[in-house]
Amino acid sequence: MKTLIIAEAGVNHNGSLAMAKQLVDVAKTAGADIIKFQSFKATNLVSENSAKAAYQIQNTGNSESQFTMLQALELTEAEHIALYQYCLAKEIIFLSTPFDNESLQMLNKNFEMPFIKIPSGEINNAPFLLEIARTQKKVILSTGMSLLGEVEFALAVLAFGYLCQLLPKDKNDFWQAYNSIEGQEILRAKVSLLHCTTEYPAPYGDVNLKAMDTMAQAFGLPVGFSDHTAGIAVPIAAVARGAKIVEKHFTLDKNLPGPDHKASLDPVELQQMVEGIRQVEQALGSSLKKPSARELDNKKIVRKTLVAACAISCGEKFTRENIAIKRSGSFGLEPCNYWNLLGQTARKNYSKDSVLEL
Repeated sequence: MKTLIIAEAGVNHNGSLAMAKQLVDVAKTAGADIIKFQSFKATNLVSENSAKAAYQIQNTGNSESQFTMLQALELTEAEHIALYQYCLAKEIIFLSTPFDNESLQMLNKNFEMPFIKIPSGEINNAPFLLEIARTQKKVILSTGMSLLGEVEFALAVLAFGYLCQLLPKDKNDFWQAYNSIEGQEILRAKVSLLHCTTEYPAPYGDVNLKAMDTMAQAFGLPVGFSDHTAGIAVPIAAVARGAKIVEKHFTLDKNLPGPDHKASLDPVELQQMVEGIRQVEQALGSSLKKPSARELDNKKIVRKTLVAACAISCGEKFTRENIAIKRSGSFGLEPCNYWNLLGQTARKNYSKDSVLEL
C-alpha cells in the first residue's frame, strides 16, 4: 500500500499568499501527495499575553507575544480560496488544519478536503473534537504529548460525534459510543492516527517509533508518523516500520524568519524524503521468502555445483580426489549431493571442471 505523504507547509508562508503558492510548487515537484497549511484566528487560538514556546523564542526572539506572532501568520478566507484553487490547478491535494471552530467551519464550507487533520495540541479539546466529528469527514489525529488513555478518550469523543447529534450528558456518553459496535465501526471507517513527538526539532532519542505498533495494536486503526526530527532518516524508517501516513514540515529556506523554518526540510531534502519513502515501499515487497526473478539469473552463476577436479573416464569411481565444488556457470548437482556421489561409477567421460551427474 502506498504511503500517504503530507508536505506540511504550516505557517512557513509567513502570511504571504505568494510564498504559500511557492510552497505548493515545491511540494508538487517533490512528489508529495498532499500539501497542508494551518487555519486559525489568533484571537480564537491564544490569549493575548500567552508566552511563546522555547523553540519559538529561539527562532523568533522574545520581543513579541505568541498572539502577535500568530496574528502575522494568518491567511484570510479569500487567500485560502485562492490557495485551494492554485492547488487544484497544480494537481496536488489541498489540506489545512483548523485550530478553532470558526476556521473549521470556513474550511468545511469552502473546500472538498479528503479529511480533517487534528493537531496534537487539540487532542484534549473535547468540544472541538465533537464539532469536527459532526462534519462527518474522515480524520487524521496527531497524538503528540499524549498518553495512550488520552488518545482513547479522544477517539471516544469522535465516536460519539460521528454517531449522535445530541449534546453529551457526561463522559459516560462518550464511552458508550466508543464501546459500541457502531462506534468501533465508524472509527475504523473514519479515523487514522499519527504518532508524534512535539518538539522542534525532536531529539532522535525521544521519537519512540515503536509506539506506532502500540497504537495500532490498541486501537486497530491505521497509524502513521508526524515527524519533527532533523533530516529525513526517521520518516523513512517509520515507513519501514509500517507507517501508513507520513507528515513532515518543509520550507522554501531554513533561514527565513518565523517559528518553524529551522526545523523544516528545504526543497531538496523534501524531494529526497519522498524518493526515499518510495524506494522503501518497493523494498518492503512481499513477506514471502523466495528468490526474485533477477536472482534466478544470478543463482546459476553464484552458487557452486559438483564438477570434475580432473579428467574422469567412463567407469571410473568418484572419489574425494576427483570431485570438486566450484561455480560452474550453470545448474548442476548441488554440493549436498557430494556424499551420494562418492563411490559411484561415472557413466561417461568428464573433462576437468565439467558438471557431474548422478
